[in-house]
Parts: sequence; structure tokens; C-alpha cells
Amino acid sequence: MGHSERLVEVWRGDVLESQHHGHAVICNAKGDIVDGWGDPDQVILPRSSAKMLQALPLVESGAADAAGLTTEQLALSCASHQGAAIHTDRVTRWLSDMGLGNDDLLCGPQMPDDRETRTELIKADASPCRIHNNCSGKHAGFLTLSRHLGGGADYVDLDHPVQQAVKAAFEEITGETSPGFGIDGCSAPNFAATLAGMGRAMGAFAGAKPGGDTRQRAAVRLREAMMLHPDLVAGETRACTELMRAAKGKVALKTGAEAFFVAILPEQELGVALKIMDGAERASECAIATILVSLGVLDADDPMVKKRMNPVVKSRAGQDAGEIRPSAALLRA
Repeated sequence: MGHSERLVEVWRGDVLESQHHGHAVICNAKGDIVDGWGDPDQVILPRSSAKMLQALPLVESGAADAAGLTTEQLALSCASHQGAAIHTDRVTRWLSDMGLGNDDLLCGPQMPDDRETRTELIKADASPCRIHNNCSGKHAGFLTLSRHLGGGADYVDLDHPVQQAVKAAFEEITGETSPGFGIDGCSAPNFAATLAGMGRAMGAFAGAKPGGDTRQRAAVRLREAMMLHPDLVAGETRACTELMRAAKGKVALKTGAEAFFVAILPEQELGVALKIMDGAERASECAIATILVSLGVLDADDPMVKKRMNPVVKSRAGQDAGEIRPSAALLRA
């Protein structure tokens, strides 16, 4: 494991109470690293930050067009959603259009993070279903691709045509042979890469042109769907949604479990990938906000940015007790 850098600090008064170390890269459309922290060769699992890569075969194969998928559905194929009605209603209709339903999803049930939906389930003494799973949009995309490819029902199996297509796209756009995989929370394979590989993939997404080849056109459609529908990519109160809104169409953002984050900046043709090694979400959100401020796509004074970049640590009584802040090394960006 390569040497990581201190990227985020937690201060209580004048005392440095905690610190978060990690790795980050900024890559251009050619795949070159133009800035970085820590070890770019660190092998990582991108988790849900890989969803845009996993959705590439859905678009490239022609499956999305054959099924008449909308930009909303493409955004949901890249989403880690809250399980709110705006998410579950759309996934339900998507499955219904294919003659499928909840039981065809292999992602497993999940209690929704959306407070209103969760409260309704608790009041009704009802259990969450698979459509509530934050990855149900990705899995609806897998099912759409599977039907197009003539695959069987076990679409999360590593040898299934869907996952073989995902692996091929993943390795091509990262420019690496994946050293292995883990099983994600939604039961699908999550292929490993180096941090530089994920940065290279984000740079490729950022530099893709509408008039380019099949891969580029697919990348453009997915990144534009995300920026057009930030509410579907995550949900209210979530960093991806709020920071994309604050960026006003200048960045596509996607978090992943265990403090991973990626960003696509089409105007600058730059991609960002970062990993906080202790898995702390507070640190990954601070780090990605800081990098995007440094790149000029976010305003440090925007309330949604300050909420992540410099959140105040409060006492139980509401007193200001400290602050989460980017490290000096990260601020040099």
C-alpha cells in the first residue's frame, strides 16, 4: 500500500482531534495526471463511483435506445438514490415496461434513506423491497442490457454477458487489467483498479465529444443525464445532488461507499478520483468540495459547499465547538 497524505482535519477548538488520510488524482482527457496527492497506484474498489462505467454497455450496445430509455432512466442507472418516491416510482415503471417487477431485481431489499418514505414504511409496519435499494436503477439498467444481449436471470454472476460487458468497458476506459473484484452491497461484482485508472476514466468521460465514437457518445449521454437530473442521482440532503446543483451544470459527481468520490468536468476536460483510506464520508465530501473549488466549478461561499468543505462541529447544545477543514496539502490545489 502506497503512502497516503493527510487530506482532511477535524479541529476541536485549537486542538487537532482527528485526521483523515487518502489519495487523490486529477487527470486530463488524455489520461495524464495533472495533480495528485498520495499514491496514484493505490489499488481501490470504486464501489458506486463506478456506476457510470457499469452503465456504458447499456448505452454502447444499443440496449438503451432499443428500450427507449429517457435521460431520467440513464441518470438512475448511475444513481445511488435515497429510495424516495421520485426514485422508486420511476424504477417501478421502468421494470413494468419490460414486464418485470421487484422480484426480478437481484440487489436485495434496503431501508430507504429518504425520511418520508422510511417513516411511511415504519408506520405501516411494512418491510422495504428491492426497488428501495439505492442501486435499483443500476440493476434496472442491467436487466435492460441482459434482455438486449439475451442473457439469463442471474445477471450479477461474473460470467453473465452483462458483467462480462461491464468488465470489458471498465478495463478499456481505465486503461488497466483489473486485478480483481469484490462483491458490492447490491451483490454485483465491483472491479478493482488503481486510483489513477479511475482518474483516467473520469478524464475520458470529461473529454468525450457528442460527435465522437460510440464510447464517447455513450459517455456524453451518461454525464449529461447526471447533470440534468441531480435529484435522481442521489437525493435531497445528499452531497452529489447538492454539489451538482451548486455547480450549475459544470460537473457530474458520484460518490461510492467507503469514502470514494469521482468528478467529471466537461468544460475543462478534467476528471477527479479520490479515496479516503479510513472510509469516512465526512472526509471524502470535504476533499471533493475543496478540489472542485480549486478547479473553479464550485464557490467556496455557497452554503451547500461550506456544508461539506468547512462544516462546523457543534456541541449537543448547538455551540460551535470546532470545524472539519481541508489540510494544507489539499488546499495547495
